[in-house]
Amino acid sequence: MMLSWRRRRAAARLARNNNLNNDDSGDHLEMEISIPPHFRCPISFDLMKDPVTLSTGITYDRESIEKWIEDGNQTCPVTNQVLLSFDQIPNHFIRKIIQDWCVENRSYGIERIPTPRIPITPYEVSEICKRIMGATQRRDHKKCEELVVKIKNWGKESERNKRCIVDNGTGCVLAAAFESFAEATSTSSAAEKYTDLLVEILSVLVWMLPFGGEGQTRLGSMSSLRCITWLLKNSGDLSARQNAVLVLKELLYLDEKHVNALVEIGVIQALVELIKEPICPASTKASLMVIFYMISPSTISDKIASTFVELDFVSLIIEILVDGDKSICEKALGVLDHVCDSIEGRQKAYENALTIPVLFQKILASELSSKFSVSILWKLCKNEKSEEGGVVAEALQLKVGAFQKLLILLQVGCDNSTKEKVTELLKLLNLGRAKLDCIGSSMDFRYLKKSY
Repeated sequence: MMLSWRRRRAAARLARNNNLNNDDSGDHLEMEISIPPHFRCPISFDLMKDPVTLSTGITYDRESIEKWIEDGNQTCPVTNQVLLSFDQIPNHFIRKIIQDWCVENRSYGIERIPTPRIPITPYEVSEICKRIMGATQRRDHKKCEELVVKIKNWGKESERNKRCIVDNGTGCVLAAAFESFAEATSTSSAAEKYTDLLVEILSVLVWMLPFGGEGQTRLGSMSSLRCITWLLKNSGDLSARQNAVLVLKELLYLDEKHVNALVEIGVIQALVELIKEPICPASTKASLMVIFYMISPSTISDKIASTFVELDFVSLIIEILVDGDKSICEKALGVLDHVCDSIEGRQKAYENALTIPVLFQKILASELSSKFSVSILWKLCKNEKSEEGGVVAEALQLKVGAFQKLLILLQVGCDNSTKEKVTELLKLLNLGRAKLDCIGSSMDFRYLKKSY
């Protein structure tokens, strides 16, 4: 088999020396070299970066053979023999000669493969977890932080290490450590003392989502929630604030019972501030999802709705809908749909001049956007107290094709609930248009001269 490598520098020099200015010069820019067959993985046929040998004596690239075994295969791909052991022994000899070959052919643009680190073992993970538990019991936050950073660095080395860490109960140990040190942060001085440790634990926990039962219980305790909220409000580390909101999102997704505790702690202000001054799209999406869970029909209360309204949250959502990407807009619309279940929320929506135009603009943007936009419009129309039908009249005056968009939505298809709401909206719009036409007609006839 052949692999093409571009000799950029050599070809460039050749072109300059020979003044190759015709269209055929590109033929000289590419040269082909052969990769020795025994350097290739028998599974992927690519150059092996981390060769390992199985009990059958066949050498594979570690990533390829691990995937083969993880898929449930129990035989050697080449010999088809049943594997009596899944041990993978690093083949240092093959790796060394592959590296030497790469160095010899570096002029062809081939980069030397790095010497792979030895993957961690379940035993190593188990041992470090024991040490973390011991440091936690002794309240030795410095030692605990050192061990957590070591786990974090292991995870950075490879996805295999991450899987090994997650599969061996590290999440529960870290959640227990977080809760233990969070309980000791009753004062601001104590919180500052343990901040670095708590931030490091959260940075590891975010790639262990979703949490197991014990981990969820530990992180969902009042002390842990209070500490996560404190980091969300006070941490100067932007990544720490992002990790805090990601953990909150996971906790509320698993169990909405934490809503009342978070409201009592005062997380709403922190979430709104995080959306006003976004760190990155991931943190904005996570913040919107936390709010979505907090104000869902099963958890919403007048107190929660009033708090969001007081923070001018509806205007903030409308601003997001004007410039946000598809995913963020879908989540923002979902939040606004729940907010409009309350009288205060609908009133704020009525007052914003961009509400109706933006909602009609988002129809047909995506399935979720259409569903939420129609639901919000339906709530605003059905609950409007104005006899003049301000929402309907405004919709009819828009240049976004309100009628056309709703009719197209019926044609392309939507769920039954959305279909019913679209039908009602069309009836209201049609009735409103008839009233406007009637008024317009009377205005026209008023200036006609009588024929007698």
